[in-house]
Amino acid sequence: MSREAELDLVEVSGNATPPVCRIMDFGKFLYERTKKEREAKKAQTKIEIKEIRLRPKTNEHHRSFKTRDARRWLNDGMKVRVTVRFRGREITYPELALEDLREIAAELADVAIVEQSPGIEGRVMTMVLSASKPPKKKIVGDGSKPEGGDAPTPEGEEA
Repeated sequence: MSREAELDLVEVSGNATPPVCRIMDFGKFLYERTKKEREAKKAQTKIEIKEIRLRPKTNEHHRSFKTRDARRWLNDGMKVRVTVRFRGREITYPELALEDLREIAAELADVAIVEQSPGIEGRVMTMVLSASKPPKKKIVGDGSKPEGGDAPTPEGEEA
């Protein structure tokens, strides 16, 4: 039948019992499948994790511009990992780092939620913040024409 129609016999689903085959143009089938895969890949959102690194001795000024960067990243829809690294005997005072992480979370509370609460692992204390609302998307015209004709009607006039 496929030779008579000058088309190809394509196995659509080989895992099914019995296997499903169709008579179609194989080149067109491959083209449409790759096009669907490209569209699916484009629709996926990849969430990037940015990191700010601190020390227990980091002063208020340095912490403020690091939180400013974190705020910008959160507004862009990224996640932020806040890391406090201990050196030497600083590990004996983890409450200092915990207080710093809580202050950062409080500063960013309007744009972020704490996804992973502060936890210590070895000489590093980490916390993960994620955006509390979806990122702002740039509005781009879709190129479609307005409904009802070529030109839009001025406000106040009826068509």
